[in-house]
Amino acid sequence: MEQILEPVKLKRRSDLHLARKIWHMTTVSMIAALYAYLPEKVSLILLTISWFIFVPFDFYRLRNPQVNEAVLPLLRPIMRQAEVQSLAGTTYLLTGIYLVALIFPPPIVFLTMLFLAFADPIASYFGIRFGKDKIFGEKSLQGSFAAFFVCAILTFAFLNYHDILLDRVVVVSLLGGLIGALAELLPIGKLDDNLTLPLLSAVALWLVFSIFGVFAT
Repeated sequence: MEQILEPVKLKRRSDLHLARKIWHMTTVSMIAALYAYLPEKVSLILLTISWFIFVPFDFYRLRNPQVNEAVLPLLRPIMRQAEVQSLAGTTYLLTGIYLVALIFPPPIVFLTMLFLAFADPIASYFGIRFGKDKIFGEKSLQGSFAAFFVCAILTFAFLNYHDILLDRVVVVSLLGGLIGALAELLPIGKLDDNLTLPLLSAVALWLVFSIFGVFAT
């Protein structure tokens, strides 16, 4: 008979959960920094190793209640209640980053990582604190506006730093903000937004950059 874990008091999605947001921003920012400063092949190797360490273990803990119960105290500060009996958000996050890094060119990968690092936790913070106008489920207009401004600012800074599309920097920055906000907002079935946000953002950013000739040879 399958052993049932004792109830564990962890944060829920509707809780502010600042520790998780700080962990999310810090971890993804570190991954983005390593990707930016290491050779692309080395970055892909490190992402591959990270994926094959964490993701199989996440599946393993769900199939072994004793292991799951043993790791819960370690993950308590950053884990949600729903993740006790389901895959952790980090599994979706690593999968999303890994797929984007395998498929898209480096500028798209790096900017997508920045969107993932900051748009989701900041949108969540503003949505929980000030989100009175709900759009999809718990997603709010206020959270979406926060995601838009964050992604627009990140796109603007990215374009200026890399000297890309400076003649159209305002337009492309606004499009970047819209892409990030929609990727954070729109539900794709029951998929975790740590997976859908980077994938949707990368596809849309690649289309915009391609239309404006960034990847023209």
